[in-house]
Amino acid sequence: MPLSCKTMAITAIALWLATQSLSGHEPTTDSEFEKVGEQYIDQFAAYSPIAATSVGDHRFDRQLDEISDAARADRTRWIRSVIDRLAQIDASRLSRSNQVDYALLKHSLEAQLWKLTELQEWNWNPLIYTALAGDSIYGLMARDFAPQRERLNNAARRLEQFPRFLEQVRGTLDVQRVPMLHAKTAAAQNRGVLKTIDNMVRPLTGELPEIERKRLIRVIAVAEQAIGQHQRWLDSELVPKAKGSVRLGIQLYEKKLAFALNSPLSREEIRDLAGRRVEELHEQMYEIAQELYREQYPLTDFPEAPSNAFRRSVIRFGLEMAYADAPKADQIVSTARESVVMATDFIRQKGLITLMPDPLEIIIMPEFQRGVSVAYCDAPGPLETGQKTFYAVSPIPANWTQKQTQSHLREYNTRSLDVLTIHEAMPGHFLQLAHANRYPGKLRHLFQSGVFVEGWAVYAEWMMCEEGFRDDDPLLKLVTLKWYLRDVTNAILDHAVHVDGSSRSAGMRLMVEDAFQEEREAAGKWTRAQLTSAQLSTYFVGYLEHVALRREAEQKWGDGFDLKTYHDQVLSFGSPSLKFVRALLLDQAIPVPRNSNPASRQVP
Repeated sequence: MPLSCKTMAITAIALWLATQSLSGHEPTTDSEFEKVGEQYIDQFAAYSPIAATSVGDHRFDRQLDEISDAARADRTRWIRSVIDRLAQIDASRLSRSNQVDYALLKHSLEAQLWKLTELQEWNWNPLIYTALAGDSIYGLMARDFAPQRERLNNAARRLEQFPRFLEQVRGTLDVQRVPMLHAKTAAAQNRGVLKTIDNMVRPLTGELPEIERKRLIRVIAVAEQAIGQHQRWLDSELVPKAKGSVRLGIQLYEKKLAFALNSPLSREEIRDLAGRRVEELHEQMYEIAQELYREQYPLTDFPEAPSNAFRRSVIRFGLEMAYADAPKADQIVSTARESVVMATDFIRQKGLITLMPDPLEIIIMPEFQRGVSVAYCDAPGPLETGQKTFYAVSPIPANWTQKQTQSHLREYNTRSLDVLTIHEAMPGHFLQLAHANRYPGKLRHLFQSGVFVEGWAVYAEWMMCEEGFRDDDPLLKLVTLKWYLRDVTNAILDHAVHVDGSSRSAGMRLMVEDAFQEEREAAGKWTRAQLTSAQLSTYFVGYLEHVALRREAEQKWGDGFDLKTYHDQVLSFGSPSLKFVRALLLDQAIPVPRNSNPASRQVP
C-alpha cells in the first residue's frame, strides 16, 4: 500500500533528524563549504597569476597580473560574491577543521576587500609593482618545479607582457600620493628586475631550440626596453613629484593592524605591554652582563639600585664582548651556513622537533627584493612538494663607508647570526613552514598568519637558548635578549611612525639607546617601519601568544607534557591564527565568526 504524502513527509523529517543526531551537523554543510573553498582556490589564481605561481598553482604561469581599473572592479565583485556565499553557510555546523578554514577564508576576504576599497595601496605604493615584476620571473626560474624549457617559455610569455604591465603601473599610481621613500626604493628595486633577467634567464637562452631561443632573446629586449622606459619615468616623474606621507594615520593603521594580527589585543594594549617589557628586558640583560663584568673585574662594587645609565653601560660592556666575535664582510653567508648545521645538530640531539628532509639553500638576496629587510625565508609554494627553501641574506651595500660596514658587522656578529639562523631557518621559518606545508587541506595554506609565523620564529630563538644551545653561552643569551628587545621596540616603532608621526631622531633614539642597536641596523629598521605597516608588530604579539599557549599546554598536560610532541602538534595545523591552534590543540571550541546574514535552516 503506497504511503500518503503526510506519511512520506513525517518519514523524511524522521530521517533528517536521525542524521543530525548521528553526525552532529547537517550533512550537506561541510560539502557546501568545501565547494566554496575549492572554487576560491580555483579562481584566485586567475586574478593573481604571479601569486598563484608562488603557491604552486602553475595553470597561469604564462600570464602577468592585470592591474587596470576594470581588473580591480572585477576582482572586487568576485570577493564580494564569495563573501555572500559564505554568509549562506552556518559555520557552527561545520567540522572543526572546516570551522577554522571558514574563519580564515572569511577574514582574508574581508581584509582583501578593505585593502582594495579603503587602504588602496595599489594607488600609492609602487613597491607592490616592483615586487610583482621581479617575482614574475624569479618565481618561475628559482625552483625546478617543471622542465627548464617549459619555465623559460613561460618566462618569455611574461616578459612579452612587461610593456603592458608597466604602462598600467604608470597609469595606476597617483604620483601625488606616493611617499618619497617608497618612490626612491621602487626606483632602486626596478633596476634589480633587470639583474633578475640577466642572472636567471639570459644565461639559459642557449639551451633552447633555435626558434624558441630567438623568441626569448627578442622578448628579453622588449622587456628591458620597457623596464628602461619605466626607470626613466620613476627617476624623472615619480621621485621628483612624490609627495605622499609614509604615515597611515590612526584609522587606517588600526584597521590594518586588526586584520594583520587577528588577535584580541588592541593597539593601546600592545603599546603598553611593549613599554613595560622594555624595562623587564633591561633588567634581565643587566643580570647577565653584570656577571660577565665581574669575571673580568671581580673587585667591582655594584650599587644595589643602579641608575638606568649605569645598567645600560654594563649591558653595553657585555654586548661589546659579543661584537668582538664577528665575521668578515665576505663571510656572512658562510657563517650562516655553519650556524644552520649547528642548530640542526642541536635539535636532533635534544629531540626538540621532528626534522624534515626538505632542501634548504642559503643565497644572496636578489636585488629587486633588497632595501626592506636584512634576511628572509622564501619557502616553496604550499601546493608543491620537494622544492627548495631559500634563506636569503642581503649583502653589505657596495656604497657603504667602512664605518657603516663595521656597524653592520657588529650588529650581525657570530652569535647574532646564530639567532638570525634560528629565526629564519632552523627551527624557525624553514622548519615551521616545512611542517605547515604537510597539512592536507589546500585552503589553509593560502591564509598563513603572520602572527603565527613570526611569533614562532621569535619563540624558537628563546626556546633554543633555554634548551642550552651553544652550551648555555651567556653571550648568546645576552644577544638573544637583545633580539627580543628589538622585536618589542619594533612594535613600539610601528605604532610611533604610523599613528604618532614620530620623528627619525626619536625613532633612532628608541632603537639605539633603548634597544642597543647599531646605527646601521637602526637606520635600516627606520626605513622598514616607513615602507611597511602593522607587520613589525606581528613579532612581539606572536611571541606573546606562542609563550602563552605553551604555558597553557604545560599546565593542562602536566607530567604528560613532552616538548617535541608539543612542538610537532602546534606545527601540524598549518599556520593559522594562534586562537585556532589553541582550540585545536587543547580541544576547545573553535572561535567561529558570526555572519551578518546567516542562512535560515528549515527542516525539509
